[in-house]
Amino acid sequence: MAQANPNISETRPVIRQLDDAAINRIAAGEVVERPASAVKELVENAIDAGSSRIAVDFADGGKTLIRVTDDGCGISGKDLPLALSRHATSKIDGSDLLNIHTFGFRGEALPSLGAVGRLTITSRVSGAEAASIHVAGGKTEAVKPAALRAGTVVELRDLFFATPARLKFMRTDRAEAQAITDFVKRLAMAEPAITFTLRDASGGGEGRVTFRADRENGDLFDALHARLARVIGREFAENALQIDATREGIRLYGYAALPTYSRGAAVAQYLFVNGRPVRDKMLTGALRAAYFDFLSRDRHPAAALFIDCDPTLVDVNVHPAKSEVRFRDPGVARGLIVSALRHALAEAGHRASSTVANATLGAMRPEPALPAQPAPARVYQMDRPSSAARQVAYQAQAPGFAELSQDYSGSIVEPAPVAKEEPPAQDLPLGAARGQVHENYIIAQTADGMVIVDQHAAHERLVYEKLKHQMAENGVAAQALLIPEIVELSEGDCARLMAVADDLSRLGLTLEPFGGGAIAVRETPAILGEVDARAMILDILDELADQGESQTVQARIEAILSRVACHGSIRSGRRMRAEEMNALLREMEATPHSGQCNHGRPTYVELKLADIERLFGRS
Repeated sequence: MAQANPNISETRPVIRQLDDAAINRIAAGEVVERPASAVKELVENAIDAGSSRIAVDFADGGKTLIRVTDDGCGISGKDLPLALSRHATSKIDGSDLLNIHTFGFRGEALPSLGAVGRLTITSRVSGAEAASIHVAGGKTEAVKPAALRAGTVVELRDLFFATPARLKFMRTDRAEAQAITDFVKRLAMAEPAITFTLRDASGGGEGRVTFRADRENGDLFDALHARLARVIGREFAENALQIDATREGIRLYGYAALPTYSRGAAVAQYLFVNGRPVRDKMLTGALRAAYFDFLSRDRHPAAALFIDCDPTLVDVNVHPAKSEVRFRDPGVARGLIVSALRHALAEAGHRASSTVANATLGAMRPEPALPAQPAPARVYQMDRPSSAARQVAYQAQAPGFAELSQDYSGSIVEPAPVAKEEPPAQDLPLGAARGQVHENYIIAQTADGMVIVDQHAAHERLVYEKLKHQMAENGVAAQALLIPEIVELSEGDCARLMAVADDLSRLGLTLEPFGGGAIAVRETPAILGEVDARAMILDILDELADQGESQTVQARIEAILSRVACHGSIRSGRRMRAEEMNALLREMEATPHSGQCNHGRPTYVELKLADIERLFGRS
């Protein structure tokens, strides 16, 4: 006897039209995920209203109170009920959903918030009296007169009281407050001409201001730089490179940090499209690709990048939260980010972040008191002190170094005389070599301080850049496999792989379709030697699925070049003559990216004379 299917009811299901309250609560699940989502919608409405000042108050992580006050154009009393209607908006007329010039346009935020919380809107337009409307759990009250000088005040209390199940999924008050702060800061970066104030009113009273960013003056980059210093931190602003590039109607501008100013997680990456904060895998992948050759895999770049383009070139209507976007030609946007950032990093030359020097100064502490029986101290520079050694040491301290004949660590030979029109070596960015300690660190004097160079790391980067330049000029040599390796894949994976076959071929990996879902690996990069072609193909597919592009082959090739550079560079422990040290400094100044080694660590530390004097209490 056949059993009845438990998923099929005995009675025929009835199709019903949901009421507006249920529809709004369902919509709120997409639009308002947490208190920070409500803040996002309300602050974006305030920006669209042309506000110059926006204040956000919240209590208990936004669960009991969210209040957004602005000085924008306001809403008239007769329009307040319409503003609480589903899909009612002043942003668009519905004729063109691609030509979006505002943050909001769906008309879902206010009715959704009124469906799950207690919402009060008080507003006043110029030349009219203020009015207020209240809605709780989807039930709207009549419009009432109110007192307000200008703008709009939107107050949301008891979020999700109408859907108590959602409250169980809220995080702690501290976590929700942090999410609110993060979002307000992101919008503050995109709008430096607006004053933002964030206040925690938990516990009653006026509360305390947790974030404030006053309006910035100046041109685009001056205002943005000042705002980023306020929001992200002064260290980021000091170590960031200005980005400004345009391609095919898309403009990229903002600031990106030097590789030596990197983070342990992707927490300092801020991306905006037409002023809208977005989280887009394609854009973050492009940012990672731009720093690919300068950071190890466990380090992440810091950047605040803004993409401006015609609204018809990007679709912001992908998701109700509008945090995802879709470009009409994603390759143009990605290529613009990679090329602009790499060009800026190359122009930075040998520059390293100032945080390196700050960390060095912070690590310097006075020596502790000596123990009763101290261990013999190591003598630097002069391994066999003698009267002759002391004499040449005195000569070395005099202006114009005499040639040191003894083979001491740190011996210095006067460099060959230079033409009078050339500046003195110490006036150059990395200065003039004055000595070598521990047979690995070059000490150079600059016009206003000193530089300590890691000779092995610096030369390793120089050799690596030369090898990359040679490879770019001559191409990647490929070795043909005697018997092509056949890799069985699904038809979808095969198509995805063959779409990037030309790019892989330029790196020495030649693939051909072999019927069905199979591909034939004909050639592999010669520099990699014997490789597991199948494992490499699967790694490439994983990257394509995750990031939309793959750097597996390039990463392996450059890892080999890095190892070759490491073995071919000046080793630690080698004593260098003065002309060798100065030649290394001059080559660093002329070589892009020489401020960091192949893993993103600094190759030198610069200390200003004022900081050194402060260490010794001379300031």
